[in-house]
Amino acid sequence: MNITLIGMPGSGKTSVGREVARLLEYKFVDIDLLIKQKAGCTLQEIIDTQGDEALVLLEGKIVLGLPISDGIVISPGGSIVYSQKAMDFLKAKSTIIFLHTPLSRVKHQIDNQESRGIVGLKGRSLEQLFAERFPLYQKYADMSINIGDKDTVNSVATKVVEAIRYVPDK
Repeated sequence: MNITLIGMPGSGKTSVGREVARLLEYKFVDIDLLIKQKAGCTLQEIIDTQGDEALVLLEGKIVLGLPISDGIVISPGGSIVYSQKAMDFLKAKSTIIFLHTPLSRVKHQIDNQESRGIVGLKGRSLEQLFAERFPLYQKYADMSINIGDKDTVNSVATKVVEAIRYVPDK
């Protein structure tokens, strides 16, 4: 089984993904890190020099090129839902879990909106971006994990591990 975590920036995809991988003894793949390594610059630099679409295309290309074997936790960027091909690939190869995080927590977690490399944020608020992406996260998710204000990385990871216990392998 493979697991892909989707959700807004600041929802904990990377930190929860690492913990889920540790708990299950799976490999962890951070797509944002792979993008930075391939591009040789930050996500924000890609957006600033080439635009949002360039980052979405690069992210999709990296996801489509992943060598997928059993036992991987994948943490793509929050904008992966803008790539239909990448999401179809991930859906076929993994169980997609939406880390449903309240906007208030997302705002608290993101203290560097201007430099974080968030697709779609230029000229719009985080609230507008949240409203746009939420239906996409719901559309692609096999299941959702509700994250409360008091949840820790460990408690969310435990919820993920418990939730996938009954999911048939893809």
